[in-house]
Amino acid sequence: MTATTVRVVLADDQELVRAGLRMVIDATPDIEVVGEAGTGAQAVRLVRELRPDVVVMDLRMPGMDGVEATQMIATDVPATRVVVLTTYDEDANIYAALRAGAGGFLVKDMALDDILTAVRVIARGDALLAPGITRRLIADFVACGGTRPDHAELPRITARERQVLALVGRGLSNAELAAHLHISPGTAKAHVASLLTKLGARDRVQLVILAYESGLVTVGEQRTGPPGAPGG
Repeated sequence: MTATTVRVVLADDQELVRAGLRMVIDATPDIEVVGEAGTGAQAVRLVRELRPDVVVMDLRMPGMDGVEATQMIATDVPATRVVVLTTYDEDANIYAALRAGAGGFLVKDMALDDILTAVRVIARGDALLAPGITRRLIADFVACGGTRPDHAELPRITARERQVLALVGRGLSNAELAAHLHISPGTAKAHVASLLTKLGARDRVQLVILAYESGLVTVGEQRTGPPGAPGG
């Protein structure tokens, strides 16, 4: 184990899924599985005991599901980040999980290297906002059941911050925000930090959700910036 090893708990009711992930992670020097859980309740207990950096959380588990477990972890052990593991086409609860405090999501048919990269991204405190799939998922789930309050629901932010929030909702990274608005990357980062504080958002994922809920971004609206990596 290295000084920067990411400590992970795997929470999935399918033992084969956990075994496969553990096998891959065991061969990765900078990530370590410190515990496994087959239910949401077990995941919460392990997180309280082990204080891992990341939980890879399935949504559909017996008893306490992944959404409830995510909410409890985000409340009780906020330093532990949760990344949802789901089968995108079937699991409409991912929107609720993101609202509960998940920092991002994985889909079970992702390449294993991408899953490992996602765990590292979540561990360092970033939200997993891959420009295509995350934005599309959030748009779909808002369309299926998210509320859409009026823009007046965001009275505490400035006109510039409202503009930044809309661009974050479209999947732009800080560097892309800076280029689009003709400001420095540091200023773009400061605007995002201010939005997180004013809106009480845990991370960038929740800012995206708020952008959709407030109507600043419409379902199906195209990304305004060039393709890129997860938002930073």
